Formats: sequence, structure tokens, C-alpha cells
Amino acid sequence: MPKGSNVPVPTTALRVELGWRSGPGVPDADASALLLVGGRVRSDGDFVFYNQPAHGSGAVRHEGKRDAGGRVTDTLLVDLARVEGAVETVVLAASTDGGSFGQVPDLYIEVRDAAQGSVAARFDSTGATVETAFVLGEFYRRQGSWKFRAVGQGYGSGLEGLATDFGITVDEPQHAAPPVAPPVTPPPAVHVPPPPAAPPAQQPVSLSKVTLTKASPTVSLAKQGGTSGALRVNLNWEVRKQFSGWGGKRGRAVALHSDLDLDLCALYELADGRKGVVQALGNAFGALDRPPYVHLDGDDRTGAVAAGENLTVNLDHKQDLRRLLVFVTIYEGARSFADLHATVTLQPQHGAPVEFSLDECTVPSPVCALALITNEGGDLVVRREARYLVPERGVSPQRTVDRAYGWGMNWTPGRK
Repeated sequence: MPKGSNVPVPTTALRVELGWRSGPGVPDADASALLLVGGRVRSDGDFVFYNQPAHGSGAVRHEGKRDAGGRVTDTLLVDLARVEGAVETVVLAASTDGGSFGQVPDLYIEVRDAAQGSVAARFDSTGATVETAFVLGEFYRRQGSWKFRAVGQGYGSGLEGLATDFGITVDEPQHAAPPVAPPVTPPPAVHVPPPPAAPPAQQPVSLSKVTLTKASPTVSLAKQGGTSGALRVNLNWEVRKQFSGWGGKRGRAVALHSDLDLDLCALYELADGRKGVVQALGNAFGALDRPPYVHLDGDDRTGAVAAGENLTVNLDHKQDLRRLLVFVTIYEGARSFADLHATVTLQPQHGAPVEFSLDECTVPSPVCALALITNEGGDLVVRREARYLVPERGVSPQRTVDRAYGWGMNWTPGRK
């Protein structure tokens, strides 16, 4: 589509993909959406992005990022049938982290029918220079139906400038307080009725985040504000091709079953030396209010960012934790992680989220070590592992992870 053109789109669930070509010196980019009434948001809840991944109506959801084959994509799911009647426009935007869009090659936005996979619209954005945010496109209502318009409007003020232009309140650094004036003798007291109570102030939106990479794989939770409360670890995934792993004489991929089931797990070692595993197998779901202070929330088969596989760590007991290794296994539906694109997000209750994508799997691996969290002088440090492991014949994925990281546990068969 040329810039400024429009095309009708079906009033259904649409997958909006922001994509670009990766490489040395290419900054990261993030997709976001704003739901507008009269050209502005109604509240900060109408802003959907990496720190606020779902709209309250369920109409827009940030699905996460994928990095495979030299291409990076960040995806939004927009269900136009669920967009509230007052909302006239859904703006589809992008922002860079660590550079400008002039350094981002082959930038595009593509709209697909989420169920059928057919392409409804595509806009290739060219000619960017110093812009750090872009409105790439928008859905808008016209005579009871929806259309997509290719916009291509750039901003030099990043995601913050774009968001504030549409009415979002963004969290800003605190400035020093003004000097205190000398005391003044008050006049005689006069009774004045108190003013009516003001509604509670809305908390500003925080745009901070941390992305772990091979070049920069670790982060301190304390330095990001994650010192207490709950730490939520989320794994979401997407299968791009109908393959499941390795088979045949040359290790070629074989057909993927529809009932793909991934299990998020964690090996833990407590400060007193006790060790164990948190996993669905054997109903070893853990607990937050007692050792190991780690709990597996449930079992999901969709990979959606709003659900996915979730693990929670009680940071109020971080002094009781020596190390925690978060890993994922394929329980059924595939024999390898090949063509499975996944994103890991660690979201502290108080602090910036930490995220990273898994590398492309090129070995017949049914188990992947995701992140290693270690207690270093009272501070929890997160290390990106993204390490695919290949078990020996007859060795379980759990035992394989144990051997690779020296946990030294005894294992027995389990079911869920």
C-alpha cells in the first residue's frame, strides 16, 4: 500500500505484525496501539504496549516479539468486533530503543486475518532518518465498517512524545523540590468547610523496560526496582510453520500436532541447601507463602501473552533463595523447538519488566534453559540463558537440565 491509502478490513480478529531485518547496529523496536475517541485516549488504559499488554475490553493485546531467520517481528492482536462503540480509531505505532528508524532496515506493518492467515493489508515504511517513533497505520470506522490506513507519520521524541500527543500521562523523573519560604505568622483562624474530596489521581504510565541480549545478558532486579512483591515469569509462543522437530534420515522436520503442550518449570536451591523442582509433572506446583516461595500458576496450550505459561516468585523471601533456573520442556505435540518462536518476560510487581526472545532452534531439542536467577549479596541477578539442550537416549529433559547446571538431584518418572 502507498502512504495515505486505505483498504477495507474484516470486522474480526486481526494479527498486526510490525517487522524489520535484524543485524549489527540495528536498534530494537516495539509495537504499540492507542484507542482513540475524538483523536485522544479516554484514559491511560487506552494505551497498549509492552508494559501494559492488554486493553480492558479485550479488543487489543500485545502478543510479543519473535526473532528468527534474520527477521524480527513484534505483534498485536486487534479484535475489531470487540472494540467499544465509542472508539473511532485504533492507532498502530512503533518506537525504537537505542537508535532511530533510519537504522532499521525493511520496516513494515502487515495486517492478517488471525484465523485464516490471509493478508488484509501491508505497508512498507521507507525514507526514515532520525525518527524514533512512527504511526505506521490505523484502523478507523467508516459507515459501520472498518478500514486500514497506511499513515507513516514520524516523531523525533520517541514513544514518550507519541504517547503524550494522544493524551497519555507518562511517568517522569522526580525533580528537586523548590526552596522552602520562611515562616509567616498566620492570620486568625476562620472556619471554612472542607472542599469535596478529589478523585484519586491516575498513576502515570511507565515506559521503562530491559531487553536482554547475547551481548548484554544480565540485569540486577534491585537496580530496576524489583526488590519486593511478586515476580511473574511469563512464556508465550507462536508456531509459524507446521513442523514439530526432527525425523527421517536427514533430521528433517515432521508434522506438528495441534495439541502442542509446553511446560514451564524451575529448579530451585534455597539458602539452607534444600533443592527441588517446580513443575506440572507430579503436581509439584510449589507455593508462595512457604518454601520454595515459587509457584507455577497453571498449564496453558495457546502461548498467548495474556495467558501462556506463568511462574511466580515471592521477592519478599529473596533472602531464602540461592538460585533458580527457569526452563521449558515439550510435554507433547512436538519433538523439538524448531520453528517455535517464544518470548520470555519477567515482570516484577515494583520495577521495569525484563524481556528477551529465544534464538532459533537448530538442534533436535525438547528442553530449553530460559533464565538463571542467582542471589548475589542479597540482590537477585537475572541471566538470559536461551540454551537448547539435547538429552541423551533414555535421559529425561529434567535430568538433562540438572546435569547441565550441576543441581545434583535424583529423578523418578512423573505424570500430570
